[in-house]
Amino acid sequence: MVLYYITDRTQFAGDEAARRAQLLSKIQEAARAGVDYIQLRERDLTARELEKLAGAAMQRVAKFPQTKLLINSRIDVAIAVGAHGVHLRADDINAADARVVFGVAAGYQGRQPVIGVSCHSAHEVALAESFGADFAVLGPVLEKQGSAGSELGLTELARACRRESAAASPMPVLALGGVTRTNAASCISAGAAGVAGIRLFQREEIASLVRELRRIAPASDKLHERHPYWPGESGD
Repeated sequence: MVLYYITDRTQFAGDEAARRAQLLSKIQEAARAGVDYIQLRERDLTARELEKLAGAAMQRVAKFPQTKLLINSRIDVAIAVGAHGVHLRADDINAADARVVFGVAAGYQGRQPVIGVSCHSAHEVALAESFGADFAVLGPVLEKQGSAGSELGLTELARACRRESAAASPMPVLALGGVTRTNAASCISAGAAGVAGIRLFQREEIASLVRELRRIAPASDKLHERHPYWPGESGD
């Protein structure tokens, strides 16, 4: 199972400085516990502020090479701090164009950045795969607080995961939205390669959460074969 923590410092208490400090502490906690990917998703920050925060996050993640840091949407910031890749919104440039940008950046020649894409339907998952994304995060799959009726459901998750693949090795899909300790197994049973979340990781004691989720399903060797930066490969 792939574990994907999405950050949101606004959920922490205190002033801005306190929130950033707590976020960096949580990022280090997640990396130490073996979370596979951390998506820095602080969308309200300026490019300069995001770069500073991302640089501090990279310093913490670098101590735990099994964990990879992706920057939400901002390829320029990802390149500036040497992040492992980027997570694209559904309305961002496509994964193929993003790879072109990384390919001409100093420090990324010979490296394959991880590129994830947010998707909201099985059709969008197939489209992301056609552009060469490494994985899709599909959501909201399950009902979450304040959004009853907006969830896609496990049936749509299964459709996305069991689609006719555009590649010899199908692109993995991670389930996002309303995922908890108790329903994560249902997402895996529907075909998801892993689970993603904000509250799932940010409001939990991560080490015990990771142990519990890993008992549902270990990391897949097939993911390692397809993606040099998937957990279990150095990629560096």
